[in-house]
Amino acid sequence: MPRNPPNAGAKYNAVAMSLHWLIAALIVTNILIAWYFNTLNGPTKVPPIQLHKSIGITVLILSVARLAWRFISPPPPLPASVTGWQRAAAHVTYVLFYVIMLGLPLSGWAMVSASQLIKVYPITLYGVIPWPTLEPLAQLPHDQMKSAHKALLLTHGLLGKLTYGLIVLHVGAALRHLILLRDDVVARMVPFLRSPST
Repeated sequence: MPRNPPNAGAKYNAVAMSLHWLIAALIVTNILIAWYFNTLNGPTKVPPIQLHKSIGITVLILSVARLAWRFISPPPPLPASVTGWQRAAAHVTYVLFYVIMLGLPLSGWAMVSASQLIKVYPITLYGVIPWPTLEPLAQLPHDQMKSAHKALLLTHGLLGKLTYGLIVLHVGAALRHLILLRDDVVARMVPFLRSPST
């Protein structure tokens, strides 16, 4: 009879952990920047909005890298103690996080491309690296561009609200596993956290 349950102590590798925490930090930072620039008016909004765009594109690039890495280096299996509805909930949450990690920056990129302002304020990552405009959107006739921009703004806003819900759900679940269940789930993604099962 093994002393530890199956999958006890299994962790994500360093690349997966680094991408997870970096993307999480950038998403939270971008939320705070969006809250900030929505309190501003006129030209003072431009610098934080430009930074918001840069961070969003960075999240997109890192999320694609993280998804690719997941195929190259599959994650450790969930602890055997996680069964039934918890596994289903974990899978749905994982899929929804990729929806926002990819969907938020893509909708933002499309939204700013479908605006006359893209000609005045092109996307330049951190003020240094030019980033392409989505030309099919940038070349739309005025009325179509206005409609596209409105739809993309709505999509971006709804994905933002989904992000808030997912963050609350994810942090709540992590605290439940860490404090109440005291299992291996959180330790899989935290480098310095020792598994309770080992």
